[in-house]
Amino acid sequence: MTHKDLALQYFSEHLHCSQAVLAAFASECGITEEQALRIGSCFGSGMRKGEVCGACTGALMVLGLLYGQIKAGDLDGRQRSDELNDELMLRFAEKCGSYICNDLLGCDVSTLQGRQYARDNHLFTELCPKMVANAVDILEEIIAKNGDL
Repeated sequence: MTHKDLALQYFSEHLHCSQAVLAAFASECGITEEQALRIGSCFGSGMRKGEVCGACTGALMVLGLLYGQIKAGDLDGRQRSDELNDELMLRFAEKCGSYICNDLLGCDVSTLQGRQYARDNHLFTELCPKMVANAVDILEEIIAKNGDL
């Protein structure tokens, strides 16, 4: 099963977008599926505030686990993870129009009315899976470019 297939399966099981993306890469990141699901559990729907899309957040967690700064003074590690962060966010915004959840959905998911609008218009089931797939595609390209997939 591909990372995208796995992420979409997780998402279809009503896990958050952030959990789906991170869990799809758990083994490569050296963490268990359970750890990935726990770590990603508070980041869906832009941290429930409509901020940065959870699919992006999950992808950033993967990049951090693979390339993140591991000790104080590791300026090369910090610069590398900063550059990869910027690349992922830029490419996601270019592909999707934004990386802000509320902008992507066209409603404020931090409110009861916004969440109801998203449900009524099938945004969580029709639009969000595309965001998960796009995040995984971009993430795989970044990882492959860095020689790790």
